[in-house]
Amino acid sequence: MLTHLPLKRCVACAFVLVLNLAAAQTLPPEVEAALARAKVPREALGAIVVDAAPANNSKAAPLLSHRANAPANPASVMKLVTTYAGLELLGPAYTWATPVFVDGSINNGVLTGNLIIQGRGDPKLVLERLWLLLRRVQGLGIKTINGDIVLDRSAFAVAASSPADFDGEPLRPYNAAPDALLVNYKSVVMTFVPNYASGLASVSFDPPLANVQMQAAVPLTSAKDCSDYRGALAADFSDPFRISFKGAYPAGCGEKVWPIAYADPASYAERAVAGMWAEIGGKLGGRVRDGRPPAGLKSTFEMTSPSLTEVIRDINKFSNNVMAQQLFLTLSLKSAQSSPASFEASRAVVQSWWAGRFGDADMPVLDNGSGLSRQERVTPQGLARMLQTAYVSGAMPELMASLPITGIDGTLRSNRSRVSQGWAHLKSGTLRDATALAGYVHTPSGRRLVVVGIINHPNASAARPALEALVDWAVKEGAK
Repeated sequence: MLTHLPLKRCVACAFVLVLNLAAAQTLPPEVEAALARAKVPREALGAIVVDAAPANNSKAAPLLSHRANAPANPASVMKLVTTYAGLELLGPAYTWATPVFVDGSINNGVLTGNLIIQGRGDPKLVLERLWLLLRRVQGLGIKTINGDIVLDRSAFAVAASSPADFDGEPLRPYNAAPDALLVNYKSVVMTFVPNYASGLASVSFDPPLANVQMQAAVPLTSAKDCSDYRGALAADFSDPFRISFKGAYPAGCGEKVWPIAYADPASYAERAVAGMWAEIGGKLGGRVRDGRPPAGLKSTFEMTSPSLTEVIRDINKFSNNVMAQQLFLTLSLKSAQSSPASFEASRAVVQSWWAGRFGDADMPVLDNGSGLSRQERVTPQGLARMLQTAYVSGAMPELMASLPITGIDGTLRSNRSRVSQGWAHLKSGTLRDATALAGYVHTPSGRRLVVVGIINHPNASAARPALEALVDWAVKEGAK
């Protein structure tokens, strides 16, 4: 585990920004113009542009500061706080273990007893890794389980919620709730492949879910327009026991992949494990249920996750909310003060880390650590101070590499600007009333800047070009 810098040193690192952010500066004309086109007042924007590593901290001043000390909802940009805290508190090589217990005897391919899978928060127990886990079980000589498969999800204490609670979109995978045994993000991936000779499109589903009827084919239409193929399928996902389609699939679409959140997330892990066990030829005499291993029973083997460095690339490049929440909860799971993990305990861990690293100034208001929240708040100058500190830390290469590159990959692949294309590593964030960008800008002269821009306003989504203009300005201004 990495240790915090002494508080005195950290406050000194942040001192310059606090002194120099009192007065707002004139915004670049192109930023002002983009705000005006979106009908968003300049007071809805908080922004700062500052050197990533000032040569002389005592005299450094931001290139631009506008309402930089105003707390705002940063949307998914809050993932920067969670992932940097994770790198410092857990270390870039940290991995999650999923222990597997055999409670019984094995004879002639039959386990007389229970198989227990204990979730410890792995954010990336995806379909392929669940398959590997169950294949390792079979490698122990187990083909039939005359007992139950027990899922231990007790490591996280998270209040039950509906995936529709946040924005009324329960089938959106981004609304999946965290789980100590998070299997495949609680999502079903449907793949549609047209067969022109038969006039049908085959539909495959991953993972196979036990006791769920899944329609294997849909009619093809001659339509070439694929802009709304999901609407054309007229899918019905409301019944947890059946996935069906009342429409047809446009022949012009070719192959398409459509991920959805399963209608009954509470039963997803049980259905996925049972379905996958049957898929690889395993037999189960009992059922899949929740439970815990008996006291004193030692694990037979452990499945190990990819490293934290790899995990934060998925979190930041693709803004994966549930993975960010898994990491956030892990911070308290690894704390001696909390077992099981909870959002409340993780908020305390991150606040303590922030105070030790930066002092009490600009303390973020945390909720679930993913930015999928109406409550989370942070100031642009607070994020800038954190990004400056990260830039001169040992975690800098991992954090920067996890951020989308403008116009190249991740959530910024479709960035429209040619000025900043390839010149910035930035985390983006979008909610109904919030849009934000934050990260590092590289200039042709070799200068590196921290750029943070947050807009909170009902028209925030229309004002995204203003943030892109801010990044373009930083690329050009930093080269002077």
